[in-house]
Amino acid sequence: MQRVEAEIAVSVSDLEKNPTAVVDGARGNPVAILNHNRVMAYMVPADTYEALVDALDDQVLIEIVRARAGEKGEPVGLDEL
Repeated sequence: MQRVEAEIAVSVSDLEKNPTAVVDGARGNPVAILNHNRVMAYMVPADTYEALVDALDDQVLIEIVRARAGEKGEPVGLDEL
C-alpha cells in the first residue's frame, strides 16, 4: 500500500472541477493528488515550494564547503581575478 504524505488528498477529477476550492481548502498545506486511488503528485503552495528549493540549494552549498574544508588557500591579488 502506498503512503500518502499529506493530510489532504483529492482525486484528479475533483481537482479539475474546482482547483481554486482545493487550494483554498488546503489552507497552505500540501495536497496529495490521486489517480485511481494512487498518489500521482503533490501540490504545495508556491512559498513552500520556493523554501524547499532554497533548502536544497543550501544543502548543496554545505556539501561543497565540507568537501573544500581541508584545502589550503592561496593568496591572490585583485589584478589576478
